[in-house]
Amino acid sequence: MGAPETLSLFEAAPASGHVFDRGQWRPARGGSRAVHEPATGAVLTHAGIANAEDMHEAIGHAHSAQRAWAATGARERAAVLLRAAQWLQAHFDALALAIARETGGIVPKGQHEVKEAIQICQIAAGLPMQAQGQVLPAAPGCLSLAKRVPHGVVGVISPFNFPLILGIRSVAPALALGNAVVLKPDPRTPLSGGVIVAEAFQHAGLPAGVLQVLPGDAEAGEALVSDPRVPMIAFTGSPAVGRRIGELAGRHLKKVSLELGGANNLIILDDADLDAAASAAAFGAWFHQGQICMASNRVLVHEAVAAGLRERLVGKARHLPVGDGASGQVALGPMIDARQLQRFDSVVKDSVAQGATLEAGGTHEGLCYRPTVLSGVKPGMRAFDEEPFGPVVNLVSFASDEEAVALANTSQGGLAAAVIGRDVARAMAIGEQLNAGMVHINDQTVNDECTNPFGGPGLGGNGSAVGGPADIDEYTRWQWLTIKAAPPAFPF
Repeated sequence: MGAPETLSLFEAAPASGHVFDRGQWRPARGGSRAVHEPATGAVLTHAGIANAEDMHEAIGHAHSAQRAWAATGARERAAVLLRAAQWLQAHFDALALAIARETGGIVPKGQHEVKEAIQICQIAAGLPMQAQGQVLPAAPGCLSLAKRVPHGVVGVISPFNFPLILGIRSVAPALALGNAVVLKPDPRTPLSGGVIVAEAFQHAGLPAGVLQVLPGDAEAGEALVSDPRVPMIAFTGSPAVGRRIGELAGRHLKKVSLELGGANNLIILDDADLDAAASAAAFGAWFHQGQICMASNRVLVHEAVAAGLRERLVGKARHLPVGDGASGQVALGPMIDARQLQRFDSVVKDSVAQGATLEAGGTHEGLCYRPTVLSGVKPGMRAFDEEPFGPVVNLVSFASDEEAVALANTSQGGLAAAVIGRDVARAMAIGEQLNAGMVHINDQTVNDECTNPFGGPGLGGNGSAVGGPADIDEYTRWQWLTIKAAPPAFPF
């Protein structure tokens, strides 16, 4: 791995200022926008900003290409997915460093994205080879089948935080099952969320038009959600934008897969190993600067061990190095941009003004925010009520298991929850009562294995949206087919 190889991804790629349409990069009608490296402020590349006209044209091309792709044999579609995985593997080191630089992550975070993207493509390659329906009971002389068929064109809107994973986890299974895809990555991370995906599938031999990639703002997103030729939208992002997409898609009677956010609760019981619990809480809250939909937003700790946990977390916060994630010398990199940092900083400051105690952190240099610990966090404070999306441990004390459950469920739902304690039966009993889509016992909340249904209730989205056995259900629909040897006689 080296800087020259990685730099070429930004400097030499024809994607700079362009959108990917019918297998080629062309200038975006909406213009272009500089993409800044969060750690240094350097311009890495320029994102092509698609407008509504760009989007509608690209959807038309995807719509035209989809039928032939769906008619392509299952083995051929599977082979394309495997070749995409091979391309990602062949460029592993350069892609990992590029993702770290563009997203402000540490290099292991970039490596994780590429590793997971490879596995997602490999898993998706198996989908076309699975049974695609059932034989139903029918009268003699009639064959009745329930088939799974592709939706047609699937729109995918992905965010900035884990852009490769959160785009390709929808793109790969949707393509494998015979859909065409229009991908709109966040314009802050066009390479990680778009260029890499387009290049992988282009080198894999995917027919032109089957995958269209157009970074853009709300104009492009609304055009994608509103176009009647796109019967399904898969979105990952904030609850506020998810509500808007759900409303707009509902008007057009579209299927939506919304993976959003909400509060994630990590409960630490009084019998927990505090060293292990502190390590888990620190990772769950601070990894990738807390910019993770599964981050441990609230750390609920039994009052008998609250002081000990707080002391351990403050020690970690004061010693973890923060800086350029791509340097390999730090634990936390910068936040994605000034707007995100300012919003997070206001959550911290407002919560202190509301009565929380700032135990560590609360300061930043440039976009690098120190890992932060707040104690005395309670309902009614922004740190409790909102998803911070920044590097903070919000310590909330409780006196009983019942109070812990009540505090954790004081929200409109969330993606993940976790419980840490030596008494596994007790921890499981608590976990079973939590209003979350994913629950982990003796672990923190940031977990995903590529094979698990991923989602949550309420603000978490609209259920288990992506992953493993959920993919066939998500990216295809039922069609009933009957076959008779001859038309029956009718009384008309």
